[in-house]
Amino acid sequence: MSTAHVVVTLLAAAMTGFSAASVFLRSKWVVGPMADYGIPMTWLPWLGAAKASGAAGLVVGLFVPYVGVAAGTGLVLYFTGAVVAVVRARWYAHIPFPLVYAAPVVGALALGLAA
Repeated sequence: MSTAHVVVTLLAAAMTGFSAASVFLRSKWVVGPMADYGIPMTWLPWLGAAKASGAAGLVVGLFVPYVGVAAGTGLVLYFTGAVVAVVRARWYAHIPFPLVYAAPVVGALALGLAA
């Protein structure tokens, strides 16, 4: 396990954890756009839980690599779905937002698979 892998994984976990907390706390800057994208508000607890467990899985994956790969894969799929939701809603200017959160996850997954 390299230093880069640890740093990128912890960054990805922190960013994803922050994103999960923002959903759980129903921050206006998160909930407003999600409503605009057509995401039902009843999905918020499930979406927040998916992000939170993904963040925890990334950290656990530093010690149990298969868990990290599973968490990273799940989060990549989650953020891919977020991009699809944004595109379907035709809010093209918002496409970078889920990609900013996905980038360190992809990096952590790639570094984890390379180890």
